[in-house]
Amino acid sequence: MDDYPLLDVFLTMLYLFLWVMWFFLLFKVITDIFRDHSLSGWGKAGWLILVILLPYIGVFIYLIARGRSMGERDVKQARDQEAAFKQYVRQAAGSEGEGAPSHVTDLAKLAQMKDKGDLSEAEYEQAKAKLLT
Repeated sequence: MDDYPLLDVFLTMLYLFLWVMWFFLLFKVITDIFRDHSLSGWGKAGWLILVILLPYIGVFIYLIARGRSMGERDVKQARDQEAAFKQYVRQAAGSEGEGAPSHVTDLAKLAQMKDKGDLSEAEYEQAKAKLLT
């Protein structure tokens, strides 16, 4: 271990970290090229050729020229995903006012009717089985 000083270990770790970060940035730029709907096919091909043939310069130029719109696309994608998730949760939870009431609210109503004595245990089980099928 005397042949490889501690500072060299830290420098090697730093180089490895920067190398991984570089690949992350390269793949981020490449995916952004394909995700951008405002670019034509030839524009995408041109950027892709530049980024692949001259990766350091190509990525640098891409970030300068299109970095702001790249960030805006990321924010838009995050908002769209969040809206889709919220819509899915609303649909799965069966919130009132969106079509047919959910099984959860129907089961709660059945349980209340059984607790009040409006339904017998057998009627409750039959209605519950009908709802769940």
